Amino acid sequence: MFGLQPWHLIVILAVALLVFGPSRLPEIGAAVGKSIREFRDAATTAQDSLREGMESKPKQPEPDKTDGQPKA
Repeated sequence: MFGLQPWHLIVILAVALLVFGPSRLPEIGAAVGKSIREFRDAATTAQDSLREGMESKPKQPEPDKTDGQPKA
């Protein structure tokens, strides 16, 4: 997880607790979780749309294998 060890997370949470206080931490956690969920949903939608576009791409017609002379 980004090279973070458990004690890194403990220090980050302790600093967040000191800065924001215990009453604001649940609100911040919920907002971060909601943001991550929305980003994941948008990324999944974009991937699905791209995959669908690649699968339904119409084939290009093959060029004529003539010498470029009009047919008579």
